[in-house]
Amino acid sequence: MLNRFCAHPLWEVNDTLAKVAQGQQAAETVIRHARLVSVTTREVLEDTDIAIARGRVAYIGICGHTAEHCIGPETTVVDATGLYAAPGLFDTHVHIESSMVGPAEYARAVVPHGTVGIYADPHEVANVCGLEGVRAMWEDAAGAPLKTMLTTPSCVPAVLGVEDTGSSINASQVAESMRWDSVVALGEMMNFPGILSCEQNALDEVRETLKADRVVTGHYVAADDDRGLSAYIAAGVTSCHESGSFTDVISKLRMGMYVQLRQGSAWLNLPGYLPELVASGVDTSHCLLCTDDSHPHTLVDDGHMDRVLREAVRLGLDPVTALQMATINAAQYFGVGRDMGSITPGKCADIVLLRDLERFEAKAVYIDGTLAAEDGKATFATKPFTWPAFMTHTMNLGVDITPRAFEIPVNHKDGSIWVRAIGINAGDTLTRDSTVKTIVRDGKIQADPTHDVLKACVFDRHHGTDGTHSFGFVTGFGIHGALAQTVSHDAHNLLVMGDNDADMALAARTLAECGGGEVAVADGKVLALVELPVCGLMSDRRIEEVAEKVAGIEAAWAQMGCSLPSPFMTMGVMSLACIPVLRLTNRGYVNCLTFQMEPLVVGDCD
Repeated sequence: MLNRFCAHPLWEVNDTLAKVAQGQQAAETVIRHARLVSVTTREVLEDTDIAIARGRVAYIGICGHTAEHCIGPETTVVDATGLYAAPGLFDTHVHIESSMVGPAEYARAVVPHGTVGIYADPHEVANVCGLEGVRAMWEDAAGAPLKTMLTTPSCVPAVLGVEDTGSSINASQVAESMRWDSVVALGEMMNFPGILSCEQNALDEVRETLKADRVVTGHYVAADDDRGLSAYIAAGVTSCHESGSFTDVISKLRMGMYVQLRQGSAWLNLPGYLPELVASGVDTSHCLLCTDDSHPHTLVDDGHMDRVLREAVRLGLDPVTALQMATINAAQYFGVGRDMGSITPGKCADIVLLRDLERFEAKAVYIDGTLAAEDGKATFATKPFTWPAFMTHTMNLGVDITPRAFEIPVNHKDGSIWVRAIGINAGDTLTRDSTVKTIVRDGKIQADPTHDVLKACVFDRHHGTDGTHSFGFVTGFGIHGALAQTVSHDAHNLLVMGDNDADMALAARTLAECGGGEVAVADGKVLALVELPVCGLMSDRRIEEVAEKVAGIEAAWAQMGCSLPSPFMTMGVMSLACIPVLRLTNRGYVNCLTFQMEPLVVGDCD
């Protein structure tokens, strides 16, 4: 696969690199006296020099050799004494939209933390605005040096027949996208039931990707680690970020999969399996690191891939092995290992100078040999991006949002009733199919906040008067008031949750008026609001401003009684119909094991 993410292809500059390596031509930049993290040999090489020309590494001086012969009058010499020179970091699976800003602003946030490249699946925007929305995102991405590599969304919608999205993607569109310069893979194939049942479009999307010599990234959460997992991999899917236990991880590794070990804002998976993985002693060359979803306040306050590395090392992983998972392993999996992933001659000069291998704090970050960040600040500027109108007018509800819209009528006498509810697990994407008792009053089913039974509603926001909405219940949030968001994976319809209809209506109306986002309401008052006018998913503001607003939302959650980590992200997957066990879409409850619709009312109470 031709790598188009470098300043210059190797064939164009190999003569220059050969001359610089021999001292026949001066390098543009020479980094001196660094402690080189050799991810090819899993060792640290003391007092290393690195000569850079035309955006690539021309020479490394190791084992007593120096790059003095590469230095000329115009060469920039960087003294890296005491610093570690590591390859720039890759996030192997990420949804930019979860940062609530566009790609260029996202780059300004993550590059100072040592991230030089991401493998991004924009299926959030694709579910709202299709591939045209994706094209617009990558136009914005072109305004920053971050290597924003596209994995074409594969599941738009995530699962057929259970929800309504703003757009769809089929195999012919996937085939067309594989000709785009930005595409390196197929995005996560969440429709594993479709693969196992040999659904035509799902298999054809995989086929078109393989025909284009790209890899197919996965999302496998089934309990079957025998025939089902074998079938999924045999069909062509070669990686997965959805592992919840060491058993999941080792099963996938033994079958040849690359496993993306995840540590995002809400999905804190590393503690659940990494210590056992380290203790097992198995080879980790098929292990990658990813965030999947990072909220803006996480990026601003805690970092990006450096944060993941810190947690991995805290859990017992060797620092150099951790760096391999975020560099060379990633590049080799995605087919760009000839150009990226290590600091060796001929490779792109994507280099991060780290203060240590515990905090992984970046002193300086180079992308294609150009300084992109220093001392925690980006050295590049980003211009405001003008988003097309079709991406900024996406709240098409077609329904009058009043408290009556949230009434759930039932043919049942007043008293108690058993209903199905989504049970939330803190810090996990998985939910439970719970049966809870709640209240019937005046012929309508009510929330029961005293027993943490909240009402939930999903409105189709894409199809106006032709749209539908559904009702359900949720337990595990423990809040008083109402919350609403258009960040509701993956259809990103309007999701509203609360303990009273009046607050729920105010929350929904607030988002309808501002173009989408996230809002917290209690007792008739808006406590906090994050406006996300781009597809109802992203802001056009600076990430620091968005992070401050998200902090306000989280404070409102706590004020309302919730103690979950990143609760809006947990709420946001209540509609994600491809992860067990129970979800609520605009069409109703979906059993994500059988992929059948389930009734709301379970039965009478004794």
